[in-house]
Amino acid sequence: MAKTHYEITYIIKPDIDDEAKKTLIDRFDNILKDNGSEIIDSKDWQKRRLAYEINNYNEGVYHIVNINADDTKAIDEFDRLAKIDDNILRHMIVVRP
Repeated sequence: MAKTHYEITYIIKPDIDDEAKKTLIDRFDNILKDNGSEIIDSKDWQKRRLAYEINNYNEGVYHIVNINADDTKAIDEFDRLAKIDDNILRHMIVVRP
């Protein structure tokens, strides 16, 4: 069975300190790895102004993760936990060709 390539983009609160941001990113990278996906890269993109205010924030730090996965187990778990983490303002998961 061929692996599916996913790109996950999530927006982190801009006022989070560097150590907490690193911990958050490591936690979510490990969630993906522990559920059977292979991380190709995980990197900060940049701090950007948001198109509209989210939870009283006008900007956020964009982080992008590219992964390969056999099934949706890792994606489903990432999605579930990202929805309840207060430090992640929004996230988006896209299947890449």
